[in-house]
Amino acid sequence: MKEEVFDYFIVGFGLAGLCFSEVLAQQNKKFLVFDDPDQLPSAKVAAGVFNAIVLKRFTMVNDAKAQIDLLKEFYPKIEQRLNTLFFYHVPTYRKISSIEEQHNFIAASDRPLFQEFLSSDIVFKKYKSVEAPFGYGQMKQTGYVNTQVLIDSYKEYLISNACVCEHKFDYSELNITDDFVEYQGKKAKRIVFAEGYKMKFNPFFKDLPLDGAKGELLLIQAKELDLDVILKAGLFVLPIGDNLFKIGATYDWQDKTDAPTEKAKTDLVKELTQIISCDFEIIDHFAGVRPTVKDRKPLVGRHWKYANIYLLNGLGTRGVMLGPYLSQKLFNFIEFEVPLDLDINIERIYQKSIH
Repeated sequence: MKEEVFDYFIVGFGLAGLCFSEVLAQQNKKFLVFDDPDQLPSAKVAAGVFNAIVLKRFTMVNDAKAQIDLLKEFYPKIEQRLNTLFFYHVPTYRKISSIEEQHNFIAASDRPLFQEFLSSDIVFKKYKSVEAPFGYGQMKQTGYVNTQVLIDSYKEYLISNACVCEHKFDYSELNITDDFVEYQGKKAKRIVFAEGYKMKFNPFFKDLPLDGAKGELLLIQAKELDLDVILKAGLFVLPIGDNLFKIGATYDWQDKTDAPTEKAKTDLVKELTQIISCDFEIIDHFAGVRPTVKDRKPLVGRHWKYANIYLLNGLGTRGVMLGPYLSQKLFNFIEFEVPLDLDINIERIYQKSIH
């Protein structure tokens, strides 16, 4: 009987591992995902919002158009196959605080590259419980992915296809040869580590400059808040239906746990009460460590020593946008030797001789 050999092992099942799994599924590759049942992916507690512009500095996300174009095809394909809904197109309104900010927003929207993503018209729509005398700047091609629904439904799909092993990966049991990797009696041609912040404990990649930024969100119920858009006003206020809203997010570069904190809750509530004037009830409080990188660029590519060990990490705060895009880039690099851009390739780190 011929020995079973997978095309890929994937270690980690957050957005990176899920998106790479989907790319493999679309290409009819045989793969096995190792998902630690005790590891909560940061994506599960993320808001999952996507937009092309960094509003704080009015800068375009690198390769934003390619990422937005891809995700608009990528996630609906999964929805259709799994017969579920998690992908939502919702406009994003930036609350404007002054005449000067109005002018800055309009000036930014006039830039040729920005016209596809920013409206030049200031919106003066009235929303109950939100005061905005200077109006809103409208962002286009925005929305959100309900990451919890995505991850849970995709996990069921993997289980039904015997593509997942709920197991904490033990690096010491990985045997590496020139032609394959072997783990607990199973073989694969390649292994991709997509572990998020847990990469800090991975002996193959732990020296790479993954930093990690803890983020906390609130889920509130506010019956007097009638928002039908994502509101950006320092915080984001994300309507998810039934008078429920996600509120976030905080950034903490010291605390690397996924335990919610009273300080973050207090800070979020204080800022929220400056944005909305109605009563609200806190329904839940989430926390997770985003896999951020010191140079703010992803970590993708091949291990410096082992030709069949790869990394997909560093998606940071834009996992919903970067997941499909980087997964496709990594797949093309592995299968077709399409070079990775140096600003995402871990080769940029290796060139500084960390090994």
